[in-house]
Amino acid sequence: MRKIQMVDLKGQYEPIKEQVNRSIQEVIDTTAFINGPEVHSFQKELEEYLGVKHVIPCANGTDALQIAMMGLGLKPGDEVITADFTFAATVEVIALLQLTPVLVDVNPHGFNIDVDAIRRAITPKTKAIVPVHLFGQVADMDVIMEIAEEHNLYVIEDNAQAIGANYTQKDGTTVKTGAIGHVGSTSFFPSKNLGCYGDGGAIFTNDDDLAHTIRGIVNHGMYERYHHDVVGVNSRLDSIQAAVLRAKLPLLDSYNSKRREAARKYSQKLSHHDKITVPMICDVCDCHVFHQYTLRLKNSDRDALVKHLNANDIPCGVYYPIPLHKQKAYADSRYNEADFPVTNMLVEEVISLPMHTELDDEQIDYITKTILEFLD
Repeated sequence: MRKIQMVDLKGQYEPIKEQVNRSIQEVIDTTAFINGPEVHSFQKELEEYLGVKHVIPCANGTDALQIAMMGLGLKPGDEVITADFTFAATVEVIALLQLTPVLVDVNPHGFNIDVDAIRRAITPKTKAIVPVHLFGQVADMDVIMEIAEEHNLYVIEDNAQAIGANYTQKDGTTVKTGAIGHVGSTSFFPSKNLGCYGDGGAIFTNDDDLAHTIRGIVNHGMYERYHHDVVGVNSRLDSIQAAVLRAKLPLLDSYNSKRREAARKYSQKLSHHDKITVPMICDVCDCHVFHQYTLRLKNSDRDALVKHLNANDIPCGVYYPIPLHKQKAYADSRYNEADFPVTNMLVEEVISLPMHTELDDEQIDYITKTILEFLD
């Protein structure tokens, strides 16, 4: 059996090695390292794939979130509602811009932001909602957009874990995640479903004026060289990373299909155990692209299972062991533990198994057998 990896980037690289190497060499030969043809071509190809009018590449996914908020003109003290159960980058940028993060609970099934909790958290200071499509599953965007419209709020999609996922709207139309809200952001960190070989990110929007503003922000606030019209940052996707992403983008749907197939195999073997709750898998749409395959363990010692898996050469992850409202940087007297029952439960129960495009049946059999032996 091949060594089990949490993410097998080397295995994914091998089939596209020739194209990736050739594209990188072309960038080096032309020395067009910043804002070169590869970046512009990738931007257009991603716009077409997502069905969105504007893609603005940037340096990383955290920058993408920050720049999206800067582009919307949010002011210090404005409240931004987001999920308590997610990676810190989502709330980090809110705090960095001196906005007021408002953390709310998630639902116990898809782990995404609880729409009822959003409603309860809205105040006259609320200006935006940041739904996170956690672990690759789409949040309840129809309801979120309705809430936003009712209260005149912006919706900023954190699509770092769900690029390529499809969402079927209540009118029956299908749209890609990241293209639903007023603005979306993503990360191209190497382990993402669409990852480069370094850092990278992008912002998406159908709003022409917002896109124009954001294009200036990512480049020091310049639309014309040495004319700084808005306060900006230096955040650009380099050409080598764009070349890697161009090689992978045509394969993204197949990558996501392989992840879903691996998830189905995991669930077939694990779903019958009474201590395991497997993630939901939709058989009629592609609303989950399984950036992570995350179990919930009931009446069992999750941390002991982590040690058992590691002792058997099986990597795993706990995303996330500490909720944001309990993190020192984001603790706030406004928060009441009674408002986070699901999040506080999940941090004790969740465990993520290896998930990537190169998982094979032998590896899945070994992983699931090792888990079941521990639980029995």
